[in-house]
Amino acid sequence: MVRVKICGITNPEDALFSVAHGVDALGFIFYKPSPRYVHPERVSNIVSALPPFVTPVGVFVNKAREEIVETVRSTGIRAVQLHGDETPADCLGYPTPVIRALRVGDGFNPASLSDYPVNTFLLDTDKKGRYGGTGETFDWRFARAATAHGRIILSGGMDPSNVADAVRTVKPYAVDCGSGVEAAPGRKDHARIREFLRALRFANRRQQHV
Repeated sequence: MVRVKICGITNPEDALFSVAHGVDALGFIFYKPSPRYVHPERVSNIVSALPPFVTPVGVFVNKAREEIVETVRSTGIRAVQLHGDETPADCLGYPTPVIRALRVGDGFNPASLSDYPVNTFLLDTDKKGRYGGTGETFDWRFARAATAHGRIILSGGMDPSNVADAVRTVKPYAVDCGSGVEAAPGRKDHARIREFLRALRFANRRQQHV
């Protein structure tokens, strides 16, 4: 079964709506240039209201390890997503599981995942000057090939119209959706979340019968 993470959560209403409808993980962006940035204190309040078995994920871009560890401690997030230019060595030394996000464009080598001391990767669209949030897809053949080298969370332009095709083509561990279910940056469209999850459930049922 393909899991789902809704990223760019900034408020408790969107968080609780998402988990009530079956989302497995929520992403909180601690990168200040992002329009979806959320202050750690606010994240702490949201995380404290979450039910068990939902994973809050902190998204960081080129932050010092000490700052990330302190944010983990103060907020209660239970996984770290490194979404910048971090090296393999930068993925070590955390008290939680680490997801390494990699940007995929022409020339991407799926075997490069084996250089990292983690087993879960988020693949996003490579766009110059951006660390994510492009709302654009990439060539999913790269992601399909990458499944041989770790658990793949497929990101980049995921929305209700394409998630079923993405699951069928890539067979990822999970899908990640942010701007594809938004009314505005940092504010989710609850109807689109329902549509996204309905399409994903359909894709999961199809996978079970293949």
